[in-house]
Amino acid sequence: MGRSWSAWLVAALILLLAGGLQAQDLELRSKAAILIDAQSGAVLFGHNEHEPLPPASVTKIMTMVLALEALHSGRVDWDDLIAASEHAASMGGTQIWLEPGEQMSFRDLLYAVAVGSANDAAVALAEHLAGSEAAFVEQMNARARELGMTNTQFANPSGLPPEALGQPGPHVASAADLAILARHALTLPHFLELTSTYGPYTVREGTEAEVQLYSYNDLLRRYPGLDGIKTGHTSEAGYCIAATAERDHLRLIAVTLGAPTRADRQADVTRLLNYGFSRYRAAVVAEAGQVLGEVAVERGVQERVEAVAAQAFHVTLPRESQAAPEREVLLRPQAAPVQAGQPVGELIVRLEGREVGRVSLVAAQDVARAGVGSLVWRVTRQAVDALFGR
Repeated sequence: MGRSWSAWLVAALILLLAGGLQAQDLELRSKAAILIDAQSGAVLFGHNEHEPLPPASVTKIMTMVLALEALHSGRVDWDDLIAASEHAASMGGTQIWLEPGEQMSFRDLLYAVAVGSANDAAVALAEHLAGSEAAFVEQMNARARELGMTNTQFANPSGLPPEALGQPGPHVASAADLAILARHALTLPHFLELTSTYGPYTVREGTEAEVQLYSYNDLLRRYPGLDGIKTGHTSEAGYCIAATAERDHLRLIAVTLGAPTRADRQADVTRLLNYGFSRYRAAVVAEAGQVLGEVAVERGVQERVEAVAAQAFHVTLPRESQAAPEREVLLRPQAAPVQAGQPVGELIVRLEGREVGRVSLVAAQDVARAGVGSLVWRVTRQAVDALFGR
């Protein structure tokens, strides 16, 4: 989900309605940090957010993104078996101790990455999806450029220091770039299912090599509304995290890089999220599936069909702001047959007179084409109603 002109307008309006105030000193110990509104991408707080730094296992967000995009395109299936190469099995750090030649499902490997931060699983996925780890890294960097991550250069899918693996570097990303990546990742089906799983998630269940995986993200159990995303740590990178939480329809994304200790990382991301939730609110414009009108259906067994919002939409505002989003519903008459989910119009959202977003409106149900007899009866009924003024 890249930044559109509408998103830029939302960001500008948030700052304008906040009176141009800057975030107070949060006394963060991380080298870099950022807090953004997930809906619009508006930056709510930043500290050295464009500085390229080692991201450690936060890297694996991109690995999961490419894996899920491959899943959704049909190039891989949840139950596909993937054989671990000797290279994948050789990865150090956190792992599920893959053996060379061992086969494991795409699902288990992906959960091993998301929950257990397994480096060997990340490389096994990379090799399966792209043919080699190097080819997968090319895809990672190409996708980063497509998403607008201008201060990022990946060297591997795990986040391990490239020099420790004999790979050319650098392996860096900025906090701002990782927030862009996280925002896109949140749009992918199954992503939050992966990252919100605390555990245990079991691989090789019922065998002597069974492993139970638990997330390294303790905030999944401790911070209300938090459901992801990924922690990371190496001696070079320090303690890093990309986190997201939602309360009362307001979803925030926070990224911190280079905290000195695990406790500092947890404290910093908690301060960021607390800051965001205490200062901003979500003005709900539409809920997913909310009925926003009816569309005329020509020659259908039903003459009208409900138009519902294809997705939820809200506008983030400072808590003290009295501004209210304005809605304009545009509907397009349809000819039968109509399929449920078929686009039938748009909801245009404005704030302070400026357009800040659009939501697709879709048909709530199928409408089949009416037979000749039904159409004749309908025309006759309409003529009678007109004749008697009904």
